Amino acid sequence: MGWLYDHAQIGDATRVVIDQLDHRTLNEIDGLENPTFENLSIWIWNKLARSARTVRGVVHETASVRCSYCGS
Repeated sequence: MGWLYDHAQIGDATRVVIDQLDHRTLNEIDGLENPTFENLSIWIWNKLARSARTVRGVVHETASVRCSYCGS
């Protein structure tokens, strides 16, 4: 019981997602036409859940403003 994950697997999966988002206009990305924090959290979750066995994703705007998503 406990936490067990492969940093390389998570790094590879997140790198793909970051590359899709970095220096892009979010509402021009398929699935992010309305890029609210809630929609962005779900979009990222859907990308990572398949490849990195994601349990929870959190998107931060600031240290006190964030959105958390655990899948459906």
